[in-house]
Amino acid sequence: MILVRSPLRITFGGGGTDLPSYYKKNDGFLISAAIDKYVYVSVIKPFRKGIFLKYSDIEKVNFLHEVKHPIIRESLELICPKNNQIEITTLADIPAGTGLGSSGSFTVALVKALHNYKKVHVQQQTIAEIACNIEIDRLNQPIGKQDQYASAIGGITCFNFNKDDSVGISPLQISEETLHKLEDNLLLFFTGYSRNASDILEVQKKNTDANDKKMIKNLDHVKELGYASKDSLESGDLKVFGEIMHEHWMKKKTRSDNMTNSKIDKIYTLGFNNGAIGGKLVGAGGGGFLLFLASDPKALRSAMKNSGLDEVRFKFDFNGTQTISNT
Repeated sequence: MILVRSPLRITFGGGGTDLPSYYKKNDGFLISAAIDKYVYVSVIKPFRKGIFLKYSDIEKVNFLHEVKHPIIRESLELICPKNNQIEITTLADIPAGTGLGSSGSFTVALVKALHNYKKVHVQQQTIAEIACNIEIDRLNQPIGKQDQYASAIGGITCFNFNKDDSVGISPLQISEETLHKLEDNLLLFFTGYSRNASDILEVQKKNTDANDKKMIKNLDHVKELGYASKDSLESGDLKVFGEIMHEHWMKKKTRSDNMTNSKIDKIYTLGFNNGAIGGKLVGAGGGGFLLFLASDPKALRSAMKNSGLDEVRFKFDFNGTQTISNT
């Protein structure tokens, strides 16, 4: 059995500038951190012919073109087009639609698992490139490249998305002391809402493609906040980093009417009144997880717990996509 796991991610700055509609004209930059919450994909050869798929649904088909799951269908067509005897199962620590990049993480894990199944070694960056090709080019999803690269590479990483479609990768130069402080003071709470990121990102893509000045200006500013986040983290100034997170969220909210709602805004205000320095919705927006940087984690945890919110505790993942069984 081939078993691969890929980490989910949180964004530290510059989110949204990884969409082709923006970076192909302006270059993009963001900082992404892989966390120790994972998507798992297993691949085996069953005893009888057929394509057997187990995810939130179950499929059993005889031919590739009959597969309903778009990412699995396109991945098989690209990597194992002639295989009609395969079983693929996927599990996840966190549900999809919660802003932690699960779709990109799943695609990366699947790409690596299928290459392992064929006994072909592929570099981590190449895995990310293939996953982006599947989701963005073949399936025409209005998404960016952050999730695939963050999951494949792991760690806390700076990504430059260049106009020529290349991606520059460099680890954030962060001290061990600052790293531990981040793990102690970054708190992640589920808002109770899940959403389809494509619905929100489609608005950004449409407006950016149309050279909407307001959208471009917003993303230009968010990119600058990404660079400022890099400086504050590398210098160890978490107070400034928290303030940048807050400014980032204020700018992000203006990109779509569906970015937030009254309940999310109420939770955010509650966080600020109970020990948060800064925070934002992780991912495209509209629901999922609120990430706070706290000066008083105990007070913030207590306030969120009393409001009925569940916390997901995490540490950073520095391994990226990994094969954990290959037998």
